[in-house]
Amino acid sequence: MTTLRDAALTSKAWPFEEARRLLKRVEGQGKDHVLFETGYGPSGLPHIGTFGEVARTTMIRRAFEVLSDIPTRLICFSDDLDGMRKVPDNVPDPEGLRAHLQKPLTSVPDPFGTHESFGAHNNAMLRRFLDTFGFEYEFYSATEFYASGRFDDTLRLAAERYDDLMAIMLKSLRDERRETYSIFLPIHPETGRVLYVPMKHVDAAEGTVTFDDADGREWTLPVTGGQVKLQWKPDFGARWAALGVDFEMYGKDHAANTPIYDGICKVLGRRPPEHFTYELFLDAEGHKISKSSGNGLSIDEWLTYAATESLSYFMYQKPKTAKRMHFDVIPKAVDEYHQQLRAWPEQDAAAQAANPVFHIHSGQVPASDMVVPFSMLLNLASVSGAESKDKLWGFINRYAPGASPEENPQLDRAAEGAVRYYEDFVRPVKVYRSATPGERDALEDLRDRLRAWEGPADDEALQGAVYDVGRKRFDPMRDWFRALYQVLLGADQGPRFGGFIALYGVEETADLIDRALAGDLATD
Repeated sequence: MTTLRDAALTSKAWPFEEARRLLKRVEGQGKDHVLFETGYGPSGLPHIGTFGEVARTTMIRRAFEVLSDIPTRLICFSDDLDGMRKVPDNVPDPEGLRAHLQKPLTSVPDPFGTHESFGAHNNAMLRRFLDTFGFEYEFYSATEFYASGRFDDTLRLAAERYDDLMAIMLKSLRDERRETYSIFLPIHPETGRVLYVPMKHVDAAEGTVTFDDADGREWTLPVTGGQVKLQWKPDFGARWAALGVDFEMYGKDHAANTPIYDGICKVLGRRPPEHFTYELFLDAEGHKISKSSGNGLSIDEWLTYAATESLSYFMYQKPKTAKRMHFDVIPKAVDEYHQQLRAWPEQDAAAQAANPVFHIHSGQVPASDMVVPFSMLLNLASVSGAESKDKLWGFINRYAPGASPEENPQLDRAAEGAVRYYEDFVRPVKVYRSATPGERDALEDLRDRLRAWEGPADDEALQGAVYDVGRKRFDPMRDWFRALYQVLLGADQGPRFGGFIALYGVEETADLIDRALAGDLATD
């Protein structure tokens, strides 16, 4: 019998492909653990792309654990010693932050008034988001990492090999930038600002840098103890070297810098980690999601309408394809996630290894209790005018008498989210149209059949009746279903209509047709 580990050895699921590549790297090295890292720049509030990076890294980590018994760790590293280069648009009192430009984020006051600094606030936000999803990780703050001395050996080595590191960086810079560039950024002892100034001297033996500030005063600082930080590109590779990172993924916007990161790491004496480059997340207009501008979906916004697992499912899909992060992707993600849950118990090991829910749940896959799809709940909210999930449950209980909020918590959560989603996104743009003469004839026929219906409200039998009505009058049949959706539901697409009738009710659907034919629904 094929085991999951056997299936993982050949699975084309991308987490297993990456895990096999990583296993090839570490096999035979005698490592006591494999280190995964994700980086975070806390210049603004954490966005959904940050979650995606940790979620996907965790999927590869769990896939690796299927293939190998080597223990793993995941570090989430926040570059909170970075200077605040611009004031984010989506914070209270942005003008109040302008006096603190170029100070490390952990030295900038928190505009929200809840933490000791803006960096600490954003770190707390990130950790809260990650904890919501149950990620196992260790959080590292760059401020603490530099100040505690844990980075000191690497920083002294960077001073010793300064010329080699600078040679890597200077090749990537324009001529005018080369004149003032240094891999080291001193933090001014008086102003506390991160300074972008050239170095007059780097003393490898003493581990110090000498520079002039904006007023022409000369300063000499040790590179250790958090008094000097590395520019972000050298910091990326130096962090790999200092921590011994084995795997890190990052967005396509970093891809061109990979040779730089790798080169820095090699000069500092360590082998670069395995990489995985993912495509960017886009907002509704196709623009890259930005922490500072706050465009696109946030994690909290997604969770207003759907459960965490649906977001993880969305993140699993095609990581090397650019993804629109807008509200209209939520219903599809919810329903497809539950389709995969229902498929899981009947699948063999190979199919389970390729099923997204394995990677979402680390192999501990729950059963789906969604007896009604999310898209159907949206349609039900529409025709019933539901303003709370309780009204939807009245229909659900008739359709599935054994279901309840207690026994079907996933469905209960989805019903609540569907009502909110309908109110916020569907109802404002719903447009019903009147039936054409041919469509009116078909709708009257369907209504009469429903009025005369004597059997149980069975999905398949009702779907057959819908087909019988349309088959006589429409070619292609999709014109009939489009008419049903546009005239009765105010939408261009909709559910399997037999299932909708069974859920909404046979008599209720007949009444709905009468209302449409009387012109009570049409908005034209």
